[in-house]
Amino acid sequence: MQTNLTVIVLTHNEELNIEECLRSLVPLKCRIVVVDSGSTDKTLEIVQNHKVEIYNHEFNNYGDQRNWAQQNTGIETDWVLHIDADERLNKVLCENIINVLMDNSNSEIDGYLISRRTIFMGKFIRYGGHYPVYHNRMFRIAKGMCETRLYDQHFIVDGIVEKLSGDIIDVTDDLDDWFNRHMKWAEMEAEQILGKNKKNKLVESKLGGTSIERRRWMKNNLYYKMPLFLRCLIYFGYRYFVRLGVLDGYKGLIFHFLHGFWYRFKVDTCILKKKLNWV
Repeated sequence: MQTNLTVIVLTHNEELNIEECLRSLVPLKCRIVVVDSGSTDKTLEIVQNHKVEIYNHEFNNYGDQRNWAQQNTGIETDWVLHIDADERLNKVLCENIINVLMDNSNSEIDGYLISRRTIFMGKFIRYGGHYPVYHNRMFRIAKGMCETRLYDQHFIVDGIVEKLSGDIIDVTDDLDDWFNRHMKWAEMEAEQILGKNKKNKLVESKLGGTSIERRRWMKNNLYYKMPLFLRCLIYFGYRYFVRLGVLDGYKGLIFHFLHGFWYRFKVDTCILKKKLNWV
């Protein structure tokens, strides 16, 4: 019996990740929709070996692509779950998703916050404020949508949201792939910061709100108010020493340096380049 859930997976040249992603979804016994944006590697060849439905749509930004997938792939289930191709669900999360779908007593709940667990070069990144970090990923399709920001977009759920036990596992084993993604995202975030992608329906920025709203408030009202380049150094120090990222070992040092300093430095470089009209 198929569960009352549709899973949406976005792909573009994900041959290294998509197999494990799709395998992790098998226990859910649900409809799986893959929306591809012109993959030129073996992604689609791998996907075709699984019981999924494949759609093709030109990529503009993540928010638009996710919303297009919700609105144009014939979803008839009440619930939708969004995951990325480099992510997979752990066993506990699958079991709890099935339980809430079968439990008729949760009719007032419209969405679930799910924690993301980062595995970097085989190492679980536990510290540095990186776990647990919760995201709206599963919700009633009539109640949720994605922000149309260029970067750091979140799903917005109009209703009651609760936390769900279990993790979405984000795996990074290929550093070249990691760098390629973050180079692209740095450009997107720089454009977002400079106000070139201001659209409505954004997650509120509230210090006293949800964990997502607090993070947005801290980013907008603290981090972005600090000087370029200095802020990424301060952030890395805060994350690595104050939030105990040092306890993640040498692989954790690589991760926190790249994610907490190098990436933020790259964003600031892109901002300066755009402000000064550098080629």
